[in-house]
Amino acid sequence: MKKVIHWRFTLILLIVGFMIAVQYSSMKSPKERDTRDIWTIRNELSTEKQLHSELLSEIRELDRTIYTYRSLSDENTGKALTETVDKLYRQAGMTDVEGPGILIEVRPSAESIAFGTPIRDISPDLLTRFVNEVSRYKGFTLEIDGKRFTTLSSIRDINGVTTVNGLNVSTPPFSIKIISPSLKESEKMYNYLAASPIHDDFYLDNLLLDIGKPVEQLEIRGFPEKFDNQFLKETPKGE
Repeated sequence: MKKVIHWRFTLILLIVGFMIAVQYSSMKSPKERDTRDIWTIRNELSTEKQLHSELLSEIRELDRTIYTYRSLSDENTGKALTETVDKLYRQAGMTDVEGPGILIEVRPSAESIAFGTPIRDISPDLLTRFVNEVSRYKGFTLEIDGKRFTTLSSIRDINGVTTVNGLNVSTPPFSIKIISPSLKESEKMYNYLAASPIHDDFYLDNLLLDIGKPVEQLEIRGFPEKFDNQFLKETPKGE
């Protein structure tokens, strides 16, 4: 009887030891190895931190709006709502904007012209990478080939053509306008874009970024289309 118990105990220990060895091996040698270098991880971490900061800013802004509504009397509520609507219109790009900024020309490279290389449209991925570079700075207003770009905008490939807000982006050359809150901010963005590796990405697609010096006055037109109100209805007075 003791021998049977001894063999059972030994068998259980072998099974447990085998399971521990397999688990240790799987933890030590994962199936998918992370081959990213430290700079790639740092860039991804920076992007996530920036997104976190933007979300916190939006939460604080909404908290201030709620506090303003609660602290106002009934007579001033209408004025506060009007100011909020105007602010949302500005954020949605419905209004014209003037201020300091920089003008950028996207044009074919000299080599592609000299060798007669066919000029291709800018790809959605490349245009998105450029917008991400600009998005490192806050408070800017962007226009791509005469098309207002906001948080509601999208860059897509439709039938092989790059579009912004569903409108075709012209074959280079075309211009990009960026308006900043101040001339100092425009100078910072100019210096950043002038030294950015995004130039290499454009050059690989036979394109060049010609970044103009910051100017004190630049104008961007508002989004031409209007939003249709499909759900909200005005409540009759007295209800």
